[in-house]
Amino acid sequence: MAFLSDTLARVKPSPTIAVTQKAAELKRAGQDVIGLGAGEPDFDTPENVKEAAIRAIREGKTKYTAVDGIPELKEAIVAKFARENNLSYTPAEISVGTGGKQVLYNALIATLNPGDEVIIPAPYWVSYPDMVLLGGGTPVPADASAATGFKLTAEELESKITPKTKWVILNSPSNPSGAAYSHAELKALTDVLMKYPDVWVMTDDMYEHLVYDDFAFHTVAEVEPGLKERTLTVNGVSKAYAMTGWRIGYAGGPTQLIKAMAKVQSQSTSNPSSISQWAAVEALNGTQEYIAESNVVFKERRDLVVSMLNQAKGIKCMTPEGAFYVYPSCAGLIGRKAPSGTVIADDETFVTELLTTEGVAVVQGSAFGLAPHFRISYATATDALEEACRRIQRFCGNLS
Repeated sequence: MAFLSDTLARVKPSPTIAVTQKAAELKRAGQDVIGLGAGEPDFDTPENVKEAAIRAIREGKTKYTAVDGIPELKEAIVAKFARENNLSYTPAEISVGTGGKQVLYNALIATLNPGDEVIIPAPYWVSYPDMVLLGGGTPVPADASAATGFKLTAEELESKITPKTKWVILNSPSNPSGAAYSHAELKALTDVLMKYPDVWVMTDDMYEHLVYDDFAFHTVAEVEPGLKERTLTVNGVSKAYAMTGWRIGYAGGPTQLIKAMAKVQSQSTSNPSSISQWAAVEALNGTQEYIAESNVVFKERRDLVVSMLNQAKGIKCMTPEGAFYVYPSCAGLIGRKAPSGTVIADDETFVTELLTTEGVAVVQGSAFGLAPHFRISYATATDALEEACRRIQRFCGNLS
C-alpha cells in the first residue's frame, strides 16, 4: 500500500513466529503436528515468582512506574551483575524494557545513523538484522559457520570492521546454534575490539544460565574491563526463569546510552508491566534452585536430540554448549527427492516437506543467515521430542 513507509519494506516478519503460528493452525485443523519452532521453555514459571506477582496485584502495585524500571528491580539487577558476572553497575546504568527485544531495539534506535554498520555473526537470531534496518543502519553478517563451531573468530571480526562500524552484536549461548564462547574465545575477540575505540559491543546474554557439561559462562565486559564503557550487557528473565510471556528484559551500560534508551522508550511503550517487574525482582533475588533443576532436563533433551539426529540419513548435528537449540546441517539431503516428488533444493524446501509429510515444524537455517541448516528447539516435552526425531529419521530415510 502506498501509504506504508519505505523503512517497513526493508524488514520481514519473524520466521520463527511464522513457523509457530503455522504449526498452531495445522493443529487446529486437526493435523498431528509437533512444533519445534518456538524458543521458549515448556516449564511453568516458578511458584515463588508467580506468588510475588499475585502479591503485587493485591498490594495495588498496578500503576505507572518509572519509564525504564522500578528502583527495586534496578537494584536487583545491579546485585545480579555483581554476584554472577563480576560487573559493577549503578542503578543509573540499568535499563529495564518489555523483553530483551525492546532493550536491544531501544539501543539501536538511539544510536544508529544512516550508513552505520553493525557486525552480526551468522547464524544469528532472526531479529538482529531487521532491528538494525529499522534503525537506519546496515547489518554486516560475519561468518560463524560449523567450521569454527558456529563462533566468530578474531580474524573474521577484524576483517569486517570498517570506519562505519558502530556496533558488534555477540550472542552467547547462541540462538540458533546453542554455541557459547569460552573465556579464551571472548578474549581473542576483545583483544581485536580494544584496537578500535569507536566500535561498541552489544552482548545478548539471554541464555546465560542454560549451559551444560560444566561450561563456564563469561561476558564481554567481564573478560575485558577496558570495554565496559562501550558495552551494553543485555539479559532478561524470559529463558532462565520460564517467564517468556512476562516480558522483562534488562541491560547494564554507560549512563549516556541508558538515558538515550529511556528517551526512546518514553515515547513508545513507557514502562514495562508493573506486575511483571515485581515478579522479576523475586526471580533475581529469590531462590535460584529452579535453574539447576531445569538444566538437568534440558541437557538430557539435548543429548537425546543430537544422538537421534545424527542417526538420520544425511543429517549432521553438532553438540552445543548451551541454550535449548540445535542447528543441524541438511546439506547431505540437497538434491534428493521427497515422497511428494519435490526435490529438496534447499533448507526451506526441506522444512516445508518435513512439515507436510511428517507433521514436524522446524525453522529453516536461511532465516538465521546460514544455510543449509535448520533449527530445532528442544524446549518441549521429551516424549514429543523423541517422536519428532523418529519422524525426521523416517523422512530422511524415505528420500530418494
